[in-house]
Amino acid sequence: MVKTTTKTTDLSQEGSDQNLDGQFLVPLEDYLKVGIHIGTKFRTKAMSPYVYKVRNDGLSVLNVQKIDEHLRILIDLFLKHDAQDIIVACRRENGWKAVKLFSKLTGIPSFTGRYLPGRLTNTALKTFMETKLVLVVDPFPDRNILTDAHRVGVPVIALCDTNNETRDLEYVIPCNNKGKKSLGLIFWVLAREYLKGKGMISSEKDFKVSIEDFTSE
Repeated sequence: MVKTTTKTTDLSQEGSDQNLDGQFLVPLEDYLKVGIHIGTKFRTKAMSPYVYKVRNDGLSVLNVQKIDEHLRILIDLFLKHDAQDIIVACRRENGWKAVKLFSKLTGIPSFTGRYLPGRLTNTALKTFMETKLVLVVDPFPDRNILTDAHRVGVPVIALCDTNNETRDLEYVIPCNNKGKKSLGLIFWVLAREYLKGKGMISSEKDFKVSIEDFTSE
């Protein structure tokens, strides 16, 4: 598991040497202090374009600007759908609290823990669900719902670290998808922007839930 407890000063240095222009969804410091850009020591060919550099200890550093750009596209895709037409799935325990709170705030259904195959494909099941878009926190542990969605032609978006494969994915959000704080920030931003975009809050000032609410024990 990638640790996100690196000192903030070190993370800031890693972000400051990237060519970062324009405004971000959150201040750059917030991205850096949760380690959203810290990848793994393993890099797949599919994720290599998102890697800015490799640290001396072998860990990959993701391009922060690409993270922000892809998060914006994810937000736009979500805003094209009603809450009941989206599903978020998270097998990874570090993301359970963030996903559950996101679901509570937005009304978007979610699966935390094990997803039982067939819920998107078997109409005979009492738990059968229809959806138009699926977001998974990690395409490897969340492969059951990814497979089901692929079978019925539902597009899947995935948070992907440097070690992830990206086949059968409609879109990739490069990020640290293992750290609790990184995932907390992602779903905090997504909740805020979804509520704002749907007119459920009028501005960011009306979003009273803190990042800590998504990440604290």
